[in-house]
Amino acid sequence: MSDTNPTTPGPEPFRVSDENLDDLASTLAKTIAEVKRHGVILDRLGSEPDPAPAADGQTDGATEAEAAGQKAKGPTSVFIVALGGDEYAVELAALSNWVNHLLLPVYGREISTTRPWCAQWHEHPEAVARLHALWLAWQQLTDTEAGLAGPSTWHRDHLDQALVHLRAPDGPFAACTTSTTRPNHRVLSTPTPEQAEVAA
Repeated sequence: MSDTNPTTPGPEPFRVSDENLDDLASTLAKTIAEVKRHGVILDRLGSEPDPAPAADGQTDGATEAEAAGQKAKGPTSVFIVALGGDEYAVELAALSNWVNHLLLPVYGREISTTRPWCAQWHEHPEAVARLHALWLAWQQLTDTEAGLAGPSTWHRDHLDQALVHLRAPDGPFAACTTSTTRPNHRVLSTPTPEQAEVAA
């Protein structure tokens, strides 16, 4: 039988020393960021079909055909250029959040004719592809499992290369004006694939 006497004192409150508060706040911020990142991954995984194996472990021809049909319907890649419809829109929204709230405030730098940028970057297919690849690498290399050198590797192998190509004078934003007072957005035309002549 438990003691319900109201005069029994409760446990002492737990106190954290002032010098440990910064460490605790930093750990909490990292945990929150990791939970958000896992939420994005879970959303992405939840949108993919989950093929169920047969109860006896054997697959017959019909099950294999259904699995092949499911694979043909959905992409087998997480890369944004392999997505379409709602999946593309969800991924682009998540990418936009990362670009606008992390990448640009930290690495944006001044816009000039030698380093153009377009506020409507999401309408430039090459920019979307490069930024998405950069974001995927960031998710992998800033994870605690990447180790202490992960962020440095991300900077060297991914960020620096992506920004060189994206912000080159002849890059995807070359036709967009760089004046903040007269912004102009124009997507460069891409070469039309040549149609192969069918021999009669």
